[in-house]
Amino acid sequence: MADERGNMINDFTDGQVTFEVQGNVALITLCRPRKRNALNFTMRQQLRDAFDAYSADGDLRCAVLASQGPVFCAGGDLKEMAAGDLGEVPPEWMQLMGSGPELDKPTIAAVRGPALAGGFYLAQSCDLCVAGESAEFAITEARRGRGAPWATPLVSMVPRRIMLELLLTAEPIDARRAYEVGMVNNLVPDEDVLKTAMNLANTIAANAPLSVAAGKRMVRLAEDVGPHASREPAEWLFLKAYQSEDALEGPRAFAEKRMPIWKGR
Repeated sequence: MADERGNMINDFTDGQVTFEVQGNVALITLCRPRKRNALNFTMRQQLRDAFDAYSADGDLRCAVLASQGPVFCAGGDLKEMAAGDLGEVPPEWMQLMGSGPELDKPTIAAVRGPALAGGFYLAQSCDLCVAGESAEFAITEARRGRGAPWATPLVSMVPRRIMLELLLTAEPIDARRAYEVGMVNNLVPDEDVLKTAMNLANTIAANAPLSVAAGKRMVRLAEDVGPHASREPAEWLFLKAYQSEDALEGPRAFAEKRMPIWKGR
């Protein structure tokens, strides 16, 4: 696995997206700062590849999405769109993060600076969001005569009136307000964003992976069908965790006063 990881990292290192392994955490970084990390075709492809690599590696239990430069992500590359006479949103936009909220493994956005349009999608598609004081969030498509069908899966994550304000005004909301309305988990100084996100990721990665995955699926199920209708199916979601070796390892490690060794089975 170590050799495979080394090859995987090298595949991304020279691109517009980098992929680093730090223990059981994947650090995925947008690296096009001179273009405000605008998502051109190459960057979108590399981003999908990075999340596919994260999803496929059984030793990776959480991913942090970060960026270089003062802008987290300005959205799609408008110059590329204009040159290509782009009409509808290309299908691959909805698979930028392995279908975003539908990815079984947890993801954390580490946001410094503006997260606009597609950048808003990247930040809010992550399960958790750590924002620096310079962060801003906006869905700017209405300013450009575009649309935001990609925002549909995010409706349950953002309060209704806030989502409507974002869609209709195309104006940004700052990090403080985003934190107050629940779009952000942690609001910290810019210099602490990545450290805070990585600490959060390591806390998650230390937990039993089957239980973590089932917890994420349970929340998604409750959002889709409602809390009452999801109660019985939720039992089935956790059945694999209940019947796993890890379900025995947790109490055993507690009794023996040691850290558990999770196998994910």
